[in-house]
Amino acid sequence: MKPNSFLTIIAFLTISFCFAQMNSYSKKVALKGINSQWHDIEIPNDVFADVNTNMSDIRIYGVTATDTIEAPYLHKVSKAENSKSDISFILLNSVNNSKGYFYTYKLPQKETINEILLNIEDLNFNWEITLEGSQHQKQWFTILEDYRILAINNDQTNYSFTSLKFPDANYRYYRVLIKSTKKPTLTEVNIRKKAKKAADYRDYKIQSFTVSQKDKKTIIDIDLNKRVPLNLLEFYVDDKIDYYRSISIQYLADSVKTKNGFYYNYRPLATKTLSSMEDNSFQLPGTLANKVRVIVFNNDNQPLKISRAKLKGYVHTLTTRFTEPATYYLVYGRPNGTFPNYDISKTTVSLPVNITKLDFGSEAEIPKPKNKTTNPLFENKWWLWVIIGVVIALLGYFTIGMMKKEL
Repeated sequence: MKPNSFLTIIAFLTISFCFAQMNSYSKKVALKGINSQWHDIEIPNDVFADVNTNMSDIRIYGVTATDTIEAPYLHKVSKAENSKSDISFILLNSVNNSKGYFYTYKLPQKETINEILLNIEDLNFNWEITLEGSQHQKQWFTILEDYRILAINNDQTNYSFTSLKFPDANYRYYRVLIKSTKKPTLTEVNIRKKAKKAADYRDYKIQSFTVSQKDKKTIIDIDLNKRVPLNLLEFYVDDKIDYYRSISIQYLADSVKTKNGFYYNYRPLATKTLSSMEDNSFQLPGTLANKVRVIVFNNDNQPLKISRAKLKGYVHTLTTRFTEPATYYLVYGRPNGTFPNYDISKTTVSLPVNITKLDFGSEAEIPKPKNKTTNPLFENKWWLWVIIGVVIALLGYFTIGMMKKEL
């Protein structure tokens, strides 16, 4: 075989393999506006309906006249970035009077703080807190007033809230007043500075929101009508009373049609506490779903008036490197797809400061090669009967001939 012929065959097989790779996915979206090496691709909501649960089957392919190129990417999620630092301090004194119990703390130097965690071992309490700050203990400034902490521990609920959260403060001395008639079992205190870069969320449009009551439970069904990543659930409770209710957050995993209608299989997503003490905003483990069910356990309490909710998800961005001119597509939808293995995910990559986002064309199905069907040798069954008749006649002729020879 000549070398040129061999190279031609190898090239043909390589191209066929690349196109076969792309054809193993179900859908594609054209990418527009590629004019530099690096671009950001914010995955559209419609894509999540067809990707794997772990989003492992997302690829970016470029098609040329003779080849198919795979562009590597870094998958980024717009979650919050938290940092915290514990601030050292000393307890100056612990006293009490008719107002309650006072604890005064001194910082070695002026530090900005915004949280004090109180570890209280008492099982059931409901106390108010006053927090003050001072530079020299001669004049005190109120940071928190009538701030409530509490703990409930019984057969129905196990809940505690003992974290003092406040805007950034910068004092040398802090004084905590716990308004209690008995001495709190305060075993540990942590003074912290927490910094947080807020997450970037997408708000999802809720198609239906229904609330029903059953067996001392409030059941809330939320339908988004499309499968998207869920990371945050917010509730709006109209009641102005104090409440502390355990809730179970579930998502629709699958459904089965039976003779009595559809059976919906919900799986647990998180267990939280709905409380008037805190913002009813709950972080969820990132899960692809289109229906959410929340069960509020009321026990012997009146059901809460929950008027609406919000579901949000992180923004998923593919920071992609393009090295060759081609017609590029975001490709997805492969049930057995695995995560890609790119060099750029294992090394430190210097990214440009300003990376532009790409636009999208319309979503399209990736055509699958049709299986060639071989027509039967004889499409008319009468031909088969004729052949069978000829075979039987021949067998009869030879049988009679053999019998005559024996006679």
